[in-house]
Amino acid sequence: MRRLLAPALLLFPLAAFAAGSGSDSPPTPTETTTTCTDGMVFDADLGKCVEPEVESLNDDQRYRAVRELAYAGRLDDALRVLASMGDQQDDRVLTYYGYVHRARGDFELGDSYYLQAIDANPDNLLARSYMGQGLVIRGRVDEAYAQLTQIRARGGAGTWPEQALVQAILTGHDTSY
Repeated sequence: MRRLLAPALLLFPLAAFAAGSGSDSPPTPTETTTTCTDGMVFDADLGKCVEPEVESLNDDQRYRAVRELAYAGRLDDALRVLASMGDQQDDRVLTYYGYVHRARGDFELGDSYYLQAIDANPDNLLARSYMGQGLVIRGRVDEAYAQLTQIRARGGAGTWPEQALVQAILTGHDTSY
């Protein structure tokens, strides 16, 4: 199937826009990953590492920390920060729970979080892409292609989620951010 899909998929450029960041690169290391330990997050206003639950941090700051920690391979720390998020049913929180569990090798648990994220927001292209990438790794390319079709049908043509999933389908490898 991959050989049949490759020509059609290659028609689209494969820019590597980092998920959820609006950037074309992995997250830039900050003090959260260079200085802080044990799931703590750097609070620039306070100039120090703080517990992720502190009120001085908002969920956007926590979300950026989760992304950075996950990319750095500090998955337990990313889970700690995710657990401090205010709305545990927010689709982006569920998406990153899925990402972290998939990165830990628990594809089934990761999929369950992705499906919850998609149920909460059917237009969550990132959850669809990450789930599709996990499906590719497990050899379930037809199911991954179904997610790619959904991404495109929901206005995601040319986005990082689409292009990352195309790359995974073509190479058999997922992205690390």
